[in-house]
This record gives sequence, C-alpha cells and structure tokens, in this order.
Amino acid sequence: MPRIIKNGAIVEEHGPEVLDLEQWLQSEDRARRAVVLEPGETLAPLLEHIDDIPLVLVNFPTFMDGRGFSYARELRERGYQGELRAVGHFIRDQLTYLSRCGFDAFQFEDESELEDALESLGDFSEFYQASADQPQPLFRRRA
Repeated sequence: MPRIIKNGAIVEEHGPEVLDLEQWLQSEDRARRAVVLEPGETLAPLLEHIDDIPLVLVNFPTFMDGRGFSYARELRERGYQGELRAVGHFIRDQLTYLSRCGFDAFQFEDESELEDALESLGDFSEFYQASADQPQPLFRRRA
C-alpha cells in the first residue's frame, strides 16, 4: 500500500478501485470506484455524478502542467465533497497552492519526500486572495 498525505497527515492509502475516465463511465458501480483524470480530459461527464464519486485522482504528468489546478478548483466550486488527490509529478513547493485549489490528498512518485512535503503545508499562515479553501479574501475576513 502506498503512503500518501491526506487531510494533513501521512497515511497508508486504502482507497477504492481506481479506473480511468472511460472505464469509470462504463462502470455499473461508480459510487464505489475512483476515477483518475488525465490532462486534456473534460470534467463534464463527472459533473452529472458529482455526489456519487468517492475519490477523484488528478494526474500531473509534469510539475509544469497546471491543468490539474483548474480541475480541482472547478470540481470544488461545483460542489464536489469527496477526496481530491493529486498524483504524479508535482513538487513540494506546489502543495500549498494545490491545497488552496481544493486538493486534500497528495500521492508523490517518491514517498521519501512525504515528511518534508507535509511540513511545507504550513509554510504560509495567511493568504490575501480568495480560493477554494478560503472563499473570502483577507480584507473581507478582517472586516
């Protein structure tokens, strides 16, 4: 079992079976299976079933591919409440931004990075702009 960062802690991954988008759409038992999104795929088919998906994994083929940030934000803004996990090639320095977009779990290619990555989630104590994890900008929160 791989180890991941989930909800601010390092845990053993015990998630549901993971299918690619096409397999997931063909599945009769979607509510018990996770779906992985690849860059360039559309979110539209997921939005019809947003309340039934236990886990969405978003693949980052390279740390420079930012489409996953947009997927996360759109899913959260559309009401997705399940686990949203970043997988693939992202870097420790991106974790704060990934979590601000709505990711609550992170699966690194190299598990030896987990301890340092977990620490990085506390690098910033306050944010000026609004985001998926804090819908009000700082000036509104201080009013």
